[in-house]
Amino acid sequence: MGRGRLRIYLGAAPGVGKTYAMLAEAHRRVERGTDCVVACAAHHDRPRTLAALAGLERVPARQTGPGGAPGASAAGTEDSRADMDVDAVLARRPAVALVDDLAHTNAPGARNAKRWRDVEELLAAGIEVISTVNIQHLESLGDVVESITGVREPDTVPDEVVRRADQIELVDMSPQALRRRLAHGNVYRPDEVDAALSNYFRPGNLTALRELALLWTADRVDEYLQQYRGEHGIRSTWQARERIVVGLTGGPEGRTLIRRAARMAAKGSGSEILAVHIARSDGLTSASPKELAVQRTLVEDLGGSFHHVVGDDVPHALLEFARGVNATQVVLGSSRRRTWQYVLGPGVGATVARDSGTDLDVHIVTHEEVARGRGLPVARGRALGRNRVLWGWLTGVAGPALLTLLLSHTGADLGLANDMLLFLSMTVASALLGGLAPSLASAAFGSLLLNWFFAPPLYRFTVADPKNVVALAVFFGVAVAVASVVDLAARRTQQAARLRAESQVLSYLAGSVLRVGVPQAAPGGESALEALLERVRETFSMESAALLERAGDTEPWTSAGRVGPRPVDRPEDADVDVPVGDHLALALSGRVLPAEDRRVLGAFAAQAAVVLDRQKLVDQAEEARKLAEGNRIRTALLAAVSHDLRTPLAGIKAAVSSLRSDDVEWSEEDQAELLAGIEAGADRLDHLVGNLLDMSRLQTGTVTPLLRPTDLDEVVPMALGGVPDGSADLDIPETLPMVEVDRGLLERAVANVVENAVKYSPGAAPVLVSASALAQRVELRVVDRGPGVPDEAKERIFEPFQRFGDAPRGAGVGLGLAVARGFAEAMGGTLAAEDTPGGGLTMVLTLRAVPPAAPPPGVSSA
Repeated sequence: MGRGRLRIYLGAAPGVGKTYAMLAEAHRRVERGTDCVVACAAHHDRPRTLAALAGLERVPARQTGPGGAPGASAAGTEDSRADMDVDAVLARRPAVALVDDLAHTNAPGARNAKRWRDVEELLAAGIEVISTVNIQHLESLGDVVESITGVREPDTVPDEVVRRADQIELVDMSPQALRRRLAHGNVYRPDEVDAALSNYFRPGNLTALRELALLWTADRVDEYLQQYRGEHGIRSTWQARERIVVGLTGGPEGRTLIRRAARMAAKGSGSEILAVHIARSDGLTSASPKELAVQRTLVEDLGGSFHHVVGDDVPHALLEFARGVNATQVVLGSSRRRTWQYVLGPGVGATVARDSGTDLDVHIVTHEEVARGRGLPVARGRALGRNRVLWGWLTGVAGPALLTLLLSHTGADLGLANDMLLFLSMTVASALLGGLAPSLASAAFGSLLLNWFFAPPLYRFTVADPKNVVALAVFFGVAVAVASVVDLAARRTQQAARLRAESQVLSYLAGSVLRVGVPQAAPGGESALEALLERVRETFSMESAALLERAGDTEPWTSAGRVGPRPVDRPEDADVDVPVGDHLALALSGRVLPAEDRRVLGAFAAQAAVVLDRQKLVDQAEEARKLAEGNRIRTALLAAVSHDLRTPLAGIKAAVSSLRSDDVEWSEEDQAELLAGIEAGADRLDHLVGNLLDMSRLQTGTVTPLLRPTDLDEVVPMALGGVPDGSADLDIPETLPMVEVDRGLLERAVANVVENAVKYSPGAAPVLVSASALAQRVELRVVDRGPGVPDEAKERIFEPFQRFGDAPRGAGVGLGLAVARGFAEAMGGTLAAEDTPGGGLTMVLTLRAVPPAAPPPGVSSA
């Protein structure tokens, strides 16, 4: 009996139709004669789901009885609280069992704590299972979903359980369509719709959850594809997705190739860039680590990935990598070899193009370095150290002499062959300690000693027996060969250790610095550049490090960043300086570094230059943004002053002139009306000037909120004093947690939002001001039933001097919502606009809740 197959319907959110799709599949299988039963189905009393359940055989579920003991329920009463009766399903033994809600947690006392473990039992019994799960129930995405929705899903299922499914089908629905389903009552009861739409089922939440589901499913599809290609031995490229492999040599042409590949990828949606550098396994390469570091930064900034592959046959390794990742295109640069070097072979580009086949396109890109030469490989050797070399010479020279003295005085006649083996051991020992030179000297010295003391005739540099001549020659050759091999192995071991250390340093550089999109403030207030310089100082055990720059060749050096005590002010004063271009240098003080350390130091210097450039670009962009914003504010302010402020002034002027006129005798009612007009105009001016001053404070950054715990029901009612009675309904529960706000700023922000809502809301429909707690925050919602705002204008209405639609010119200068959002953000909150279900606009003010106070020491919280 084989294991059963598992099919899963995956959805982005509740209500997308997973259960309905599962039941529809069951009906199709029953029509084909398959023995199919419903083991459990969470219908939630939805009419369409109940209709789909009709006609299907259902195994009675088990529900929690009194006292927590499981008790059998009648068929047809299962719901989301019911547990599957595993024993009943196993006894019924259908061909296919429908098990809804794979992540469900069973009631206490059940045989398994989780429903997915029940499913494992059914699969082990050979029963095929069709199940459902939402993306938010995957265990690895719990934190991500909580950060999006503010809700922590208590029921989860391990990702591996879902990944092992034989089939995964995504049940997709756009956020707008799902919200319409909720609004029509197809998912929740009518009294639950508004709360659901306002909280979990917001358009932003649903869009983010949908993207998670699509990306997770895309990764699973890619796994299926790779598995299928591996099982069937498919080496050809399937162009299901554009993947562009860029071959990098570490030369200066790499940046051109990466940018060319990025332009190719931009022409097709979903294209992927993979940059790969093939390094030879012998450790010899002409690649520049500094240039590779810069190219890695570039490819990651463009959204690609960087890969390092070891291979002696570069064309073969490159093609194997491209076919392994199912690439569709390979981008290579024209060869940098000179004309005479083509005698040695056709080159990497030509070989890859020849062997790529018909399924892999190869692009050869020209660049400025064509035919300029590649340079010779640079060996990565390292000195063995003075003490080791000294011991090697002592062993290679004194060792054979002592051995000769020992054998001569003891009179031991071991034979020439054994004597040669003893002298050979001295040669090997000197190679292990001191390298090649001491071992060669030991081989030559040992040959002379063997000839003088042990090869007849003794004490003469002649050999009587021709066989001994051959033996001495073989000894010298073997000694030289063994010494060379031992020396090479020792150097390779040291080389590997050094390269491993270098790779760890470069890995940090790539992982923690190169991946930084823009310079961010590091912990402790230091910048990304200072963090990088501190890493350089620690890595090379230097006293201080500084990045120096100057505007021109004759200009003085200035410090762009420095760490450590007593950093230098000029590169010539440093113990080690690495130039980066013409006007930038990394200067270190403390000790002189060996030449081999400068290679890794060059990569740090290149990255320091990149971080500095980014920092300057960010500063320039921020300055340009401030200048543009200030110019726009000034232009809009002039327009506001020229019209919106003059309108109430004109009314006040006309009323005052009328009252002072001697030509007309005004009645008391007329005088009261004119005075009321003066008062209304003055109030409008006061309101406009207040908003202008508030906006000015926000623009200049002089708003300093005094945050303290506050109850919303103490502030919000005061903010409604500026709107007519009956135009707003207030719903602030007393059980809400306190919020950390500035009372004055909060009152002004709420007043602006409510006045804006009352302005656009129909007279018969009062504005609803309600509040609710969600995770660690409190939301204040201002709901109107006005005309609403299109999605593309929801952010624009918060900009200064913006008025949407056909708002009358006398309605204000468009600063109310801008000031409200500015005050909200100054207090650490947010202000956003959403559609009101049924029409209108909802303003959502999100504030930080005050965490509950911890109980005093010694007081139990029970």
